[in-house]
Amino acid sequence: MAEATRTYEVRTYGCQMNVHDSERLTGLLEAAGYAPFQRDGAPFEVQADVVVFNTCAVRENADNKLYGNLSHLAPIKAANPGMQIAVGGCLAQKDRATITTKAPYVDVVFGTHNIGSLPALLDRARSQEEAQVEILESLDVFPSTLPTKRDSAYAAWVSISVGCNNTCTFCIVPALRGKEKDRRPGEILAEIEALVAEGVSEVTLLGQNVNAYGVEFGDRQAFSKLLRACGEIEGLERVRFTSPHPAEFTDDVIEAMAETPNVMPQLHMPLQSGSDKVLKDMRRSYRQSKFLGIISRVRAAMPDAAITTDIIVGFPGETEEDFEATLDVVRASRFANAFTFQYSKRPGTPAATLPHQIGPDVVRDRYERLVEVVNQVAWNEAKKLVGREVELMVSEGEGRKDAATHRLSGRGPDNRLVHFAADFSQVEADSVRPGDMVTVVVTQAAPHHLVADGPVRAVRRTRSGDAWDLRNAPAGASGVGASGAGVTLGMPTLGVPAPLPAAPACG
Repeated sequence: MAEATRTYEVRTYGCQMNVHDSERLTGLLEAAGYAPFQRDGAPFEVQADVVVFNTCAVRENADNKLYGNLSHLAPIKAANPGMQIAVGGCLAQKDRATITTKAPYVDVVFGTHNIGSLPALLDRARSQEEAQVEILESLDVFPSTLPTKRDSAYAAWVSISVGCNNTCTFCIVPALRGKEKDRRPGEILAEIEALVAEGVSEVTLLGQNVNAYGVEFGDRQAFSKLLRACGEIEGLERVRFTSPHPAEFTDDVIEAMAETPNVMPQLHMPLQSGSDKVLKDMRRSYRQSKFLGIISRVRAAMPDAAITTDIIVGFPGETEEDFEATLDVVRASRFANAFTFQYSKRPGTPAATLPHQIGPDVVRDRYERLVEVVNQVAWNEAKKLVGREVELMVSEGEGRKDAATHRLSGRGPDNRLVHFAADFSQVEADSVRPGDMVTVVVTQAAPHHLVADGPVRAVRRTRSGDAWDLRNAPAGASGVGASGAGVTLGMPTLGVPAPLPAAPACG
């Protein structure tokens, strides 16, 4: 009797790079003959044959979250000896020597540089009946050459580089992802063209520091050239990127953004702190004036640009004056949103040994005050859009209350999330699909989303919508089966492609 097809589930934590890595892990497993696990309301005791944790090491509770999740699976694995558990990603790279000690029932541990080894490591663990730990110190194969199962039919991540050459004192990512390695422009553009041919109409260029792209082959304007080249790809409607570093953000990038129609008026620019002293201690090679200068030039070139950021409060040595400087920058920059974090000590980073670590009560108080200011600023910016007509790309899975409110959801050019009424009375359509485009008028603003409750003014059916239809066709229809949900996310969703985790970029 033939052996039943083994099932898998990938659980992802962390940044956009991890989400894209999980798409590759999914593609690798399916290429190796595994099938996505269909939970369909099954109880927790029913698990996939292979559960893969793609981990993050940025936050202090990352270790606790991983080992807590592993311990929940321990009795299930004990009752099902054929089940396998694999741990990869940044935490695996960091804790290579301790994972199988703390959780001896884990079968495979693999690092950020060898995700392509997962199927072979799973096979080896089964045949040898012992844990397999393989951590490479440097990249062997660029991940984008690996099989990939994309989460979205209409929007896609495209890696342009991996690793980071910066030495921020709070960040462990360079130690885990390694030095920056750049893909050649031709390879990137070929991947984008292939995605567009499959129906994708939006791409997000990914890198730990995207605007440093080209450092490996000596072209300081390589990133702006890449943005302009994306503008030449027929059928590519929206281009985004994350995440740049303020120290290396140059005017040629601003010009390319403003002059390339399909590069969206949206920018994620990590601030981290508004205090020059704290920025110096963080080893961030820019200061408040430079950051505000970038924001000013971006707004001059693209008045409607939505700018988002990352901010850390409670960094060692941060005074009340330093914190107030951060609030000043938030107000001056008029951020559309900010990912805000309480500083957490990460072993292995220089900041972990700095003096003047700040007490949790002070950190929590500053964090709450920061969130209040961020939300008010974001709300003020959102209110300016009430009454404005905007074209949305219809998204999937981003409106948690859509069923109850009889709305659908989409993203504007500036990446703001808009919940719109499913009212097609004024157009020759009665429905839309994820990836299609609709034109609506904003009627209400909230700090983190907009509402458009009037009738839809225009509908544009797209090749991306066709691709979504094809992917979601019932099994057997046109030879295409419904896609399984092989990747689950450990965080709430945000952004396009859907779904995305609400996580900071590493810039």
